[in-house]
Amino acid sequence: MRRVLGALLFVALGLAGSARAQGLTMQMSNGWSFSFAGNVNAFLAYQHLDSTGAVASPGTAVGTTPTGTSRIRTGLLPAFATFDAKGKEGNINLGVHFGFAPEIQCAGGVHDCTGAQMDMRQVFLTIGGPWGQILAGRELGVFGRQNILNDQTLFGIGAAGNPLGGGTTLGRIGFGYDYPNFVSQVTYSSRTDRPTVFAVGVFDPSFNGPYTSLQIPRVESEVTFSHRQHKFWVGGLVQSNKDLAGNSATAFGLSGGVRLGFNEFSIVGSGFWGKGIGTTFLFANGTGNHTATGGNDLRTTFGYIGQVAFTPRGSKMTLAASYGANVLKNAQDEQVGGADVFHTENGLVSGGVYYQWTRSLKFVGEFDYSWSKETVTNPKKNTSFSPAAGLMLFF
Repeated sequence: MRRVLGALLFVALGLAGSARAQGLTMQMSNGWSFSFAGNVNAFLAYQHLDSTGAVASPGTAVGTTPTGTSRIRTGLLPAFATFDAKGKEGNINLGVHFGFAPEIQCAGGVHDCTGAQMDMRQVFLTIGGPWGQILAGRELGVFGRQNILNDQTLFGIGAAGNPLGGGTTLGRIGFGYDYPNFVSQVTYSSRTDRPTVFAVGVFDPSFNGPYTSLQIPRVESEVTFSHRQHKFWVGGLVQSNKDLAGNSATAFGLSGGVRLGFNEFSIVGSGFWGKGIGTTFLFANGTGNHTATGGNDLRTTFGYIGQVAFTPRGSKMTLAASYGANVLKNAQDEQVGGADVFHTENGLVSGGVYYQWTRSLKFVGEFDYSWSKETVTNPKKNTSFSPAAGLMLFF
C-alpha cells in the first residue's frame, strides 16, 4: 500500500508528463503494477434553438426557447483521470480502478468557476482467473453499453442538450439509445480473449415513477461476438417494480446491434426496445398515470441508429455520418377513448470529421441537427443545430 501511495505522489508531482498514449505504468517490487491514464477534451460549440411551440409530452430533449449560445465545453466524453492497481495472488488476478471524470466548464454565464464538481464515475474491484472475471463496484451499466461505445458522437458533442448546462453534452443519449449510466453492480464476464463474451450482473435498482419499493436488484446481461473487424451484440434488462401499496409491474428491455468493419468503411446499426424503462436516462418518464396496475401504466420506448464511417487508405482522417432517434409512447392507462395521446420523437442527424493528428491527439469537427416533436394530438417541433470543433488528447 505504501508503494501505491508513493506512485500517486509521483503523479501528483508531475512525473506523468513522460506517459505515452497508452498511459503511465509503474511496476512495484511486490508484483503489483500501478497505471495512470485518461483524456482531456475541449470543444468550441455553438447551439441555436428554434421551436414551433412547447412540446408538452414527456421525454422532450430539445429546449423550447429560441436562442443562440456559444460555449467552450467538454463533449459527450468527459475528461478522465483513471488509476489502476493490479496484482496476482495465488491463481487469482486482482485489481482496483478509480475513474475521475470532470468537465472543463461550469453552468453557462458563470464568470467565477469555483467549486467545480469532481465526478467520481468509476470505483470498482475485479477478481479474475481462467474462468472469467467478477467486477464489483461502480462502472458503466451492461444494458445498451455497446450502443453508446460504437457511436461516433462519443468523440464529439452530438445533441448538445441544455446550452447552459455544466455537464457533458448528450451525444446520442435519448437520440438513439438510453444512457446505461455508471451504476453500482456485481457483474460476471466470461473470458475476453475468446470470440464470444457473455456478461450478466445484478444492479442497484432505480426508482420508476410511483414504483419506489425496490426489493430485489435489477438484472442486466449482454452477449458479444467478434470476428476480425466485425462485432455483433445483444442484451437484456429486467427490473421488478412495486409501489408502496404492493402493486407490481415488471420493466424490461432488449438491445442489440452490429458493426461491420472493412478496409476503409465501417457500418453500424443498433437499436433497443423496452417497456417501463423510460427514455434518455434509464427509468426516466417510464410510467404513466398509475391509475391501473399490472403493467398498464408502463410506457413503451424504442430507439435506433444507422451509422457509416470512411477512412481513406493511409489517411489519418475519418469521415462519419449517422441518423437515429428515440421514441416514447404513452402507457395504456394514459389513452383517451382507446386512442394514444402522445408519441414523442427525439431525433439527431450527425456528421463529423475525426483527424488523428498524432498518436495521442485527435481533432474533431462536427455538425449536428436534432429535434423533439410530438406527432399525435398537437403536432409541434423544437429543433437545434450545433456546429462544433474540438481537441481530444488521450494519454
